Amino acid sequence: MEMTHLDAEGRARMVDVGEKETTRRSATARARVRMTREVFDAVTGRAMPKGDALAVAQLAGIMGAKRVPDLIPLCHPIPLDGVEVRLAPDPASRCVTVEAIARTTGRTGAEMEALTAAAVAALTLYDMVKSLGPHTVIEDVRLVAKSGGKRGDYRAGRVVAVCLSEVKGQRKQPCLQGALRVDHGLEGDAHAGDPVRQVSLLARESIDKMRAKGLEVNPGDFAENLTTEDLDLLGLEPGSRLELGGGALLEVTQIGKECHDRCAIYYQAGDCVMPREGIFARVLRGGAVRPGDSIWRSVRE
Repeated sequence: MEMTHLDAEGRARMVDVGEKETTRRSATARARVRMTREVFDAVTGRAMPKGDALAVAQLAGIMGAKRVPDLIPLCHPIPLDGVEVRLAPDPASRCVTVEAIARTTGRTGAEMEALTAAAVAALTLYDMVKSLGPHTVIEDVRLVAKSGGKRGDYRAGRVVAVCLSEVKGQRKQPCLQGALRVDHGLEGDAHAGDPVRQVSLLARESIDKMRAKGLEVNPGDFAENLTTEDLDLLGLEPGSRLELGGGALLEVTQIGKECHDRCAIYYQAGDCVMPREGIFARVLRGGAVRPGDSIWRSVRE
């Protein structure tokens, strides 16, 4: 693997981008700030002793994107066409999601600007609330999308949960990590070993549809192995490949399935998303998988 920021002798260098094509580029990054109910209510109720924490964090993120060359030694100064920072509170998880979008027209991308904006906004929010208690946590700072440049577009989702069941027909239980084995599936799961449906995936967004119907459902309740978010599972087709941060590689084999027997979820809600929106895959390359891992469509299909 070529390390672009090291020369032949292993010394740090700033990459020469003079020969690269000038294109319109953008990058999107996210971070999460998780807090106690008391702190969350204070933030969203604009009852902070230091003022409007969300507004201050938004401004700090924009300012942070503009200071990247001063913070990251080998980053090029780039002309930013625009920076957007949004903070979205989620009462159910007591979490504020920061999303930062950076755009430029130039020879190198804006990934570091987007990541820095998201991180600085999250750090500022932490600073605004720390007087209320030390339990606030910054997590999951990551690049979720980029466009422009010769490598083309990229979008990454996240593994929300890894779920197993030892017996078929049961809801699966989340676990701290799993192991994907080549041409087998998720080790320890009752559905592993099937030649076609070795691993099942379902989007958190699909589960949210059932929650909107009044159901108390969670990852694993639809018998999926991997619950994802921010990844367009329904935009895939058989043959598409998915890479995971732990090194595993999956190949999509089937979109949806036919249910011969109605499950408990169907009888409770009159509907079930798994037959329509779940996907299945086989394991081409094994590796560990954990909640929080990135998952993205491979460009090497």
